[in-house]
Amino acid sequence: MTVADTLSQPRLAPERPEDAAEADALIARAFGPGRFAKAAERLREHNRPLEGLCVVAHADGQVVGCVRQWPVLIGQRPAVFLGPIAVDEAWRHHGLGGALVKRAADAARAAGHDLILLVGDTPLFRRMGFDAAPARRIVMPGPVDQRRVQVKALKPGADDNLAGLVVVA
Repeated sequence: MTVADTLSQPRLAPERPEDAAEADALIARAFGPGRFAKAAERLREHNRPLEGLCVVAHADGQVVGCVRQWPVLIGQRPAVFLGPIAVDEAWRHHGLGGALVKRAADAARAAGHDLILLVGDTPLFRRMGFDAAPARRIVMPGPVDQRRVQVKALKPGADDNLAGLVVVA
């Protein structure tokens, strides 16, 4: 039995300003200082998370999971860049990360966005509707394993002929 088994189920909600410090601390614990060297971080520098599209999970008064989304352009096409996704160690392997990604994708779709881009584990994100094939012609700002660059079309055909450099919108 884990700590998560003894606590109340997390409640997912849009991230509020008062959640930011706890979410930042959770991301720091999950990824450490090495995250600043990753190509994905170039898309978060000098950028602001999309209000209403970032999601946190609260359990017993604590932020135990979070996912953020950022405005980017792929070539000239607007997209949402998803990440980081962080889950407290006690809550890992309980489906919370997947629930956060699904809720974030639903929020992006409801807000009228066509595409979500991320860098992550292909088998995991394939189960959530992401595909590496349309992302082959996407150029990330910095070194990245191209096999990990993936997109999810939120509208039919949104990933057709997708190509170009990814930049902050």
